[in-house]
Amino acid sequence: MKITNYFKKINLQKNFFLLVFLFSVSSIYFSFSENAYGEIFIPKQEYDGYFDTESVYTVVGNVKNQNEFAVIPTITITVIDNGNEIKKSFQHVPIPAMYDIPFKIKIPEIKSENPELLPAEIQYTITEKDSINLQVIYDRTLVTHEDGHVTGRIQNIGYETVYNPKVYAIVHGYEKYILDVAHNIEKIEKIEPGEIVTFSIYPDPSVTDPVRFYSCFAAVDTTVIPISIPKNDGIFDFRYDAGAWFSAAKFNDDGTELSIRGYNSYPFETFVNFEFTPISGDEKFQVLVDDEPIDFIQSVDEMGQFHVAFNMKPYFQEFVTISGFEEGIPVNISKTPLWMKNNAMWWAENQSSDSEFLEDVNFLFDKGVIFVAGRQIVPESSWEIPQWFKFTAEWWAEDKISEDEFLNAIENLVKREIIKI
Repeated sequence: MKITNYFKKINLQKNFFLLVFLFSVSSIYFSFSENAYGEIFIPKQEYDGYFDTESVYTVVGNVKNQNEFAVIPTITITVIDNGNEIKKSFQHVPIPAMYDIPFKIKIPEIKSENPELLPAEIQYTITEKDSINLQVIYDRTLVTHEDGHVTGRIQNIGYETVYNPKVYAIVHGYEKYILDVAHNIEKIEKIEPGEIVTFSIYPDPSVTDPVRFYSCFAAVDTTVIPISIPKNDGIFDFRYDAGAWFSAAKFNDDGTELSIRGYNSYPFETFVNFEFTPISGDEKFQVLVDDEPIDFIQSVDEMGQFHVAFNMKPYFQEFVTISGFEEGIPVNISKTPLWMKNNAMWWAENQSSDSEFLEDVNFLFDKGVIFVAGRQIVPESSWEIPQWFKFTAEWWAEDKISEDEFLNAIENLVKREIIKI
């Protein structure tokens, strides 16, 4: 059955280096609630909770960042359920300066008929992230259709290709001001600089109220959702990217098995890609749904992270069990791929060219490992790097300086246009 047909049926470098290092900036931590005089907040009219048609309590909201810096918010949702206080905390995606991005979380533990949703609490860390170079075009092509879905166009106004973006929006109804938070479910593979592509957003079938309009469109270039949960007396961080939603993640007592509840309310198959930091690097995973093994793909990316990917069937609301984890939590997690230290040593020993090493540096920018606000990107033919920086690269390759010191040196030299890339 075609999607459109279905939705007609119902109404996301040594001395110099030491000087440079003095400029490194550590994260600053703030905490605000909605009623505080902070610049990170969720408007009351853009925050609501409801039971979907599958009787799962769902909370949606829109986080606004009115600061001149980017943040990574941690949102704590509190619900009073039959006199019991239930709290759920999760880390939202990075939000650039003067931008807002909606969120959605499902809390299946809520069982009473009239739970009380309390104002959300927001804590955040300052991060470094350029303004998102994706822009929803607000013109006559942005249309909400009679069957409840919306179509529009999105443009890449930057100078780099954006891969796998999502477009989020708040869905509004007639009797209820806010119904849901939705995103495009038909995948956008990439958007080249200057390119305009179309998108469509359909209301979640589990929300049966008629759709009146959409608002707070947010084009997001960071589509992965981070999760932090206890594991072996520590905290294990992982991420996922999916066309559906996940909640209630939990490890078993020995930390070798992860269970997490997935929701796909749509009548067609969608995808999920979990990303896990290795402990030994020898992990062999298995995926079960309803205690039955399913087909999946296990892979390792260029950063050394494990990926476990599979498809989710239509109308999916089951616990997914992923086993094969090793006990403990990752130690000394590297921000750079393992091969880069070897490349740094080869460049320091004149066994590779400047351009080859700068390709590695550019890779770190592409992956968001290092960041320089307002960096002026130059053509590859104009790339430059001072030869004395080879000492810094060699010190890092020989573990004489830390990875953070090496990355901070690159960031500051690019910021001062000593390294041009």
